[in-house]
Amino acid sequence: MQYINYRESWQRGTADFPLEYHHISPTHPQYVMALHWHVEFEIIRIIKGSFHLFIDEQEFNVKENSSIIIPAGALHAGTPDNCTYECVVFDMNMLMNKNDSCCKLIRQIIDHEVEPIYVYPKTYNDIHQAVWSLFDAVSSRKKGYQLAVLGALYQTTGLIFSKNYYNPVPENPPRNHRRIVQLKTALEFIESSFHMQLSLKEMADSVHMSPKYFCRFFQEMTHRTPVDYLNYYRIERACYQLLTTDQSITEVAYNSGFNDLSYFIKTFKKYKGITPKQYLKS
Repeated sequence: MQYINYRESWQRGTADFPLEYHHISPTHPQYVMALHWHVEFEIIRIIKGSFHLFIDEQEFNVKENSSIIIPAGALHAGTPDNCTYECVVFDMNMLMNKNDSCCKLIRQIIDHEVEPIYVYPKTYNDIHQAVWSLFDAVSSRKKGYQLAVLGALYQTTGLIFSKNYYNPVPENPPRNHRRIVQLKTALEFIESSFHMQLSLKEMADSVHMSPKYFCRFFQEMTHRTPVDYLNYYRIERACYQLLTTDQSITEVAYNSGFNDLSYFIKTFKKYKGITPKQYLKS
């Protein structure tokens, strides 16, 4: 799954069935979920191992057989640990139909009047069954799987309301809302400029902060320094280019913002544990 872009904005699935499915194992080129957000909702199931989830300044260590619901617009990332997981990313509007009683409830989620609980351990047996039915249907691609997928999404949404698996959204945005917006702005700047030479001051200027304050702010929000995150993001981009293009390692290095091949190899090994050449072979 390519979680390269800080904000994902492409068409999910097809126009008449806007849902995308991904199966991710440790050998997947984008195994680690980089910090990003999108306008669609996302459901994740953890099949094996554990998954460290970051979502809007909250952190969860999600265990095997658990489910995750990511609301639209939520800033999130994930670090898997010997983990196999699956995701569906979908437009919640696909559940809107002429049944007004259903639409009113679904609209509350779309409009963020309520926010579903993020993490559902396997002890949430009702959600577990609905989410597993959803993934089994979408991964099978059997004839009529779309109906089963919609049924599972309706069932999951119904459980959220009937079992109160949600938190009402406060009328006034929480104090951290502005910080999240600022972080999104900084990430957008990094995502659009990573291939160029970037200074700390330029990153700080993107959110009108001093470099010193920006470093403290960014590390509080992401647990990485701005320069560390920039290099991490560049290596993630490089991995995708290495596996999906015919460019040489040198070309990928320069296209990813590195002007020195030896420094690129050293940085690549720091984040991936192997050299770019070894990465291609593995």
